Amino acid sequence: MEKDGERQSNRKANLLCNRKNKRKKDLDDLKKEATLIDHTLSLEELSAHYEVDLHNGLTNNRALEILARDGPNALTPPPTTPEWLKFCQQLFGGFSILLWMGAILCFLAYIIQATTGDEPAKDDLYLGIVLAAVVIITGCFSYYQEATSSRIMESFKNLIPQQAMVIREGEKRQIDAEEVVLGDLVEIKGGDRIPADLRIISASGCKVDNSSLTGESEPQTRSPDFSHENPLETRNIAFFSTNCVEGTARGIVIATGDHTVMGRIATLASVLDGGQTPINIEIRHFIHIITSVAIFLGVSFFILSLILGYTWLQSAVFLIGIIVANVPEGLLATVTVCLTLTAKRMAKKNCLVKNLEAVETLGSTSTICSDKTGTLTQNRMTVAHMWFDNQINEADTTEDQSGGSAVQGFRGFDKSSPTWTALSRVAGLCNHAVFKPGQDSTPILKRDTAGDASESALLKCIELSCGSVKTLKEKNPKVCEIPFNSTNKYQLSIHEIENSPTGYLLVMKGAPERILDRCSTIMINGKELPLDAKWKDAFHEAYVDLGGLGERVLGFCHLFLSPSQFPRGFAFDCDDINFPTDSFCFLGLMSMIDPPRAAVPDAVSKCRSAGIK
Repeated sequence: MEKDGERQSNRKANLLCNRKNKRKKDLDDLKKEATLIDHTLSLEELSAHYEVDLHNGLTNNRALEILARDGPNALTPPPTTPEWLKFCQQLFGGFSILLWMGAILCFLAYIIQATTGDEPAKDDLYLGIVLAAVVIITGCFSYYQEATSSRIMESFKNLIPQQAMVIREGEKRQIDAEEVVLGDLVEIKGGDRIPADLRIISASGCKVDNSSLTGESEPQTRSPDFSHENPLETRNIAFFSTNCVEGTARGIVIATGDHTVMGRIATLASVLDGGQTPINIEIRHFIHIITSVAIFLGVSFFILSLILGYTWLQSAVFLIGIIVANVPEGLLATVTVCLTLTAKRMAKKNCLVKNLEAVETLGSTSTICSDKTGTLTQNRMTVAHMWFDNQINEADTTEDQSGGSAVQGFRGFDKSSPTWTALSRVAGLCNHAVFKPGQDSTPILKRDTAGDASESALLKCIELSCGSVKTLKEKNPKVCEIPFNSTNKYQLSIHEIENSPTGYLLVMKGAPERILDRCSTIMINGKELPLDAKWKDAFHEAYVDLGGLGERVLGFCHLFLSPSQFPRGFAFDCDDINFPTDSFCFLGLMSMIDPPRAAVPDAVSKCRSAGIK
């Protein structure tokens, strides 16, 4: 029996030791440089390695198999603190420990007096009970507040999950990022968060923000080219959780979840302890001062009482009394109540406080940085007005294209105008937005789209007015593109012309002033006229009128490329531009409105009255 017990003890010790060694080995492996070979593979090797079609992506069944094998594309959450430990931290952490010491000393003083006297005064007993009650009540209060907020915050994680655009069986579909699997064909554009580690197979002006990963302050270009042996430096890898700031790209998923480069860093970071809040640091410093003063005064009176001839028991009671007298019993309750009342007031304003101590920093806010689209506005962009043929027209957004009704107040315009035909063609071709599949029976204005809010508004407008934009793109296939970026402030693409065996059509949209600067002519009633001072003044007048309505305005132009200089099959280069980027024909303006949220004006005025920028 003794030998069996000894064997079991040795087995447990070996198992514990093996676990520690494995954890240490895993951490050591994570600290090593990331080792990837996917950036060195050719596209054919990449396709064979992940068993994926580079044009149509994975099949749905194959994606489900990989998801079942590898699990969801999510980082493993760090180990959480047990609830009983959180409760104990509220009861015995920070300033509470000083009050517990005071309560214990009061009980000790009462016990000393009870053992030496017949009827000891119960003042110390009552004081000890009060101190303990204050600590317990405030601890329960703080725990309840933070536990409630934590549960609500946890529920928010699944409220707005991150989305990813994948191509499966040749169709684009938007799915939760957690459903992205190894080998998926993913499409990204400016403003998207990279859903997994990607090997780029095609790109157009794509740049990513790697500052959170490599510290690079400038956006980094992404392209299919293998440019560096180090996977962190090569251009053909885009990393999970970084942001695409401009351009578009397609890539194959080469790592998901904890196996991504960011996942390795997150795993290492999860073993670090969190820092203390400023108020926590101040309270700890205050405790040290109060404790030092109390002990110094208590010991001083203890020595004096002995010198004056008191017994050591009486001197001990003096010592305890002095120490307890220096403990600010009401401070903990006051701080907790103040923070809790503030948190309750914020909760009524739909602002949840996860940690009570975080309330203290709120009063120092001086500047609030907020996104506009979708935050201050409703993110329901709609084409409202158009300027072409030297007149402003209200957009016709009725489903039956009846030209508007008295209720909606839209005024119709001449859809047979050659200028409108050219303008609508540019708005449809120079557009990345697409309708999500399976919505053929849904009214156009209510269909969900995949793409930028402005481009989605243009897509719906052209789909209503001119018919299928998808068919338009199929009849005029794209051969080259320069995506919109913050430097150029325009988007350009080159297309083969429908029913024409020669030549190409260059279309461009962007900031109106940038588009106008690149134009030498303007189309009026189907005729190209020189863009002289008269037409520039008319443009600026319309631009100011539309901008004054609070609408987002875009300019449009086109250029038919000469078949002799650019024959069919010409190799256009969007990096080293080998085609004209000026002398275009200006077509017109289209303006969109995104109405503000109802509560925004009042919120902005209140922030300004509080001195917040």
